[in-house]
Amino acid sequence: MSPVLAGLLQLLALIVALGLAYVPLGDYMAKVYSSDKHLRVEKWIYKGIGANPNTEMRWPAYLRGVLAFSAVSVLFLYLLQRLQGHLPGSLGFAAIDPDQAFNTAASFVTNTNWQSYYGEQAMGHVVQTAGLAVQNFVSAAVGIAVAVALVRGFSRSRTGELGNFWSDLVRGTIRILLPLSVVAAIVLVACGAIQNFSGIHSVGQFMGGSQQWNGGAVASQEAIKEVGTNGGGYFNANSAHPFENPTPFTNLFEIFLLLVIPFALTRTFGRMVGSIRQGYAILATMATIWLGFIALMMWTEFAHHGPAFDIAGGAMEGKENRFGVGASSIFAVSTTLTSTGAVDSFHSSFTGLGGGITMLGMQLGEIAPGGTGSGLYGMLIMAIIAVFIAGLMVGRTPEYLGKKIGTREIKFAACYILITPALVLIFTAAAMALPTPGNSMTNSGAHGFSEILYAYTSGANNNGSAFAGLNADTQWFNSTIGIAMLLGRFLPMVFVLALAGSLAEQKPVPATAGTLRTEKPLFTGLLVGAILIITGLTYFPALALGPLAEGLAS
Repeated sequence: MSPVLAGLLQLLALIVALGLAYVPLGDYMAKVYSSDKHLRVEKWIYKGIGANPNTEMRWPAYLRGVLAFSAVSVLFLYLLQRLQGHLPGSLGFAAIDPDQAFNTAASFVTNTNWQSYYGEQAMGHVVQTAGLAVQNFVSAAVGIAVAVALVRGFSRSRTGELGNFWSDLVRGTIRILLPLSVVAAIVLVACGAIQNFSGIHSVGQFMGGSQQWNGGAVASQEAIKEVGTNGGGYFNANSAHPFENPTPFTNLFEIFLLLVIPFALTRTFGRMVGSIRQGYAILATMATIWLGFIALMMWTEFAHHGPAFDIAGGAMEGKENRFGVGASSIFAVSTTLTSTGAVDSFHSSFTGLGGGITMLGMQLGEIAPGGTGSGLYGMLIMAIIAVFIAGLMVGRTPEYLGKKIGTREIKFAACYILITPALVLIFTAAAMALPTPGNSMTNSGAHGFSEILYAYTSGANNNGSAFAGLNADTQWFNSTIGIAMLLGRFLPMVFVLALAGSLAEQKPVPATAGTLRTEKPLFTGLLVGAILIITGLTYFPALALGPLAEGLAS
């Protein structure tokens, strides 16, 4: 079987699996966030944290809950790392340095999971499981909660109430993320991923010395790493490591896990706003971009010229032989079009244009299908922009899902789409202008610029994958990428929740003959075009200096 055909068959199998899970998972999540009943374990949690789950919140109160919970999480994870040397199960590892502890705390709380350290050489069992794995659950639940709040803004009228943050957080963790992760972990263990609390041990001689590995609760962390679109690996090699991702089947299974909730949330959206067809329109937009990016990635990686590439069946440098070019391309596109950031190959080793595709996927805002929750609310923001553009063309006040998109709403949407590019481009420019950050680049020229552009794109967009080749474990990069992650996560949430509150206060507007039918293929095409044009105009100069220059020169 040719490598191209193998890649296409894997893509087809993935699409079938996602299609089978779409309706039941999407409907189930809609019921979770629409129910007024609480499980017994949830009631215990509410009592423990002193929250009343039945109290409705307006958007400022909902936002305060998000920020307060996240601030406490950052502080807890920071202290856990700084005290690691005094904790049991530390495997003899010392406390994490202050700048790296801040970077890691910001990374996992923001659902970024950027890692400037070697996991197997820095983190003990307690920090990995009680710190990082816990944040994998709750940071994903926070993203879904904010998305559900925005959906309620569309579905409710004449009220500013968006639900209860604490209830949404707990339900997302207990009823959605935890059950899916348990099943996924069992599958991964059955297929060869490790799950233990063993210490460091030698596994033989390597390059004249003893090679050492430590075990860990890898399968369970791997499960929520993908299900929650987190991406942080137990080992430095991430999903290229055989302990995390042992076989071609587990590789495809992990891609399924990182896509299933973001895609299924479009069904949840359709259910909650009372129009399944609206959910299908958003799904079609996400799927069009996702499939288009995979086609481009496979073309660049399989068709790259040169005898070495021809013999290998594609650009195999930096890719695992057990996965091949096709599966690696699907994984790379899926992980950068979501906020996952997990990798089964080195993105820096992709062709120049292939590396640019991974960057562009993040720069779109990771909305096809995006992260758990963040993908849906990012796409709905772009839908509002597309409706506004259509309204300008016909001279009509734009409407979306029965809500007028006025000056206030479009200001919130505009601020949302401007924040992340500003963070990426400003920090990249500062790093290139200052003398010290440039010393961290392994490569010079266009590829070296791509390393830094990728790092800030990954951080500000809460992706977490790295281009490799960049030594990011410095005070400059730990601090600035940490700041970019925090601002890139929580500033957009401010405008999302403010927009949700504004929409919820409105009275629904009845559809007329002049209303744009946002469930039709025409709107899907408009939405895809708006996303690509806005991103292209924003990032094209930077991309031209990096991956495009490298790709055209090769």
